[in-house]
Amino acid sequence: MFDAFRKKFDRTPPGAEERVPPGQYVTEKFPVLHYGDVPNYANLEQTWDFRVFGDITEPKTFSYSEFRSLPTVTVENIDIHCVTRWSKLGTRWTGIRFSEFLKHIPALKPAAAYVLAHSEGGYTANLPLETMMDDDVLLAYKFEDAELAPEHGYPLRLFVPKKYFWKSAKWLRAIEFMSSDRLGFWERYGYNNHADPWLEERYAE
Repeated sequence: MFDAFRKKFDRTPPGAEERVPPGQYVTEKFPVLHYGDVPNYANLEQTWDFRVFGDITEPKTFSYSEFRSLPTVTVENIDIHCVTRWSKLGTRWTGIRFSEFLKHIPALKPAAAYVLAHSEGGYTANLPLETMMDDDVLLAYKFEDAELAPEHGYPLRLFVPKKYFWKSAKWLRAIEFMSSDRLGFWERYGYNNHADPWLEERYAE
């Protein structure tokens, strides 16, 4: 059944087949999938901030303008993969590289080995700190050179393209550093904790 669906709807460019993980089909659209309602922000400088806390020498909070003044990078030709089986190839994202972000916060405690992303509405996503240090992991606020659309995470989302896209939490508000792993929202509901698209780690065993 999936093979028939893929044959009808797949938009994989010729020669790009090796970029598509098993069980995925390529779309030119950017489907919208999320838990909860889309937040409505007004006057971000007064109503939005970004926190870091947990296994860190002291917590820190950024205002909107402080956060947006941090060094920015753009990553290009990045493929993303959703657990619902769509993939989108060759995307372009702008934000703060996570490894760079660590230079602008108090030092982590030696035990820090995991992060938990906290988003609006109580959504969370967990990842190893080692994974977060990849060069393509961003605290992202632009997609294809435009501010994120509200349904795609405006004003900030996590971007971790090597994992299924539920790990790239939308409407990001805080990062918690942890010495031990703690399951995020979808992981508690049976999704695989590792979320590697190439291994089809969709659901917990």
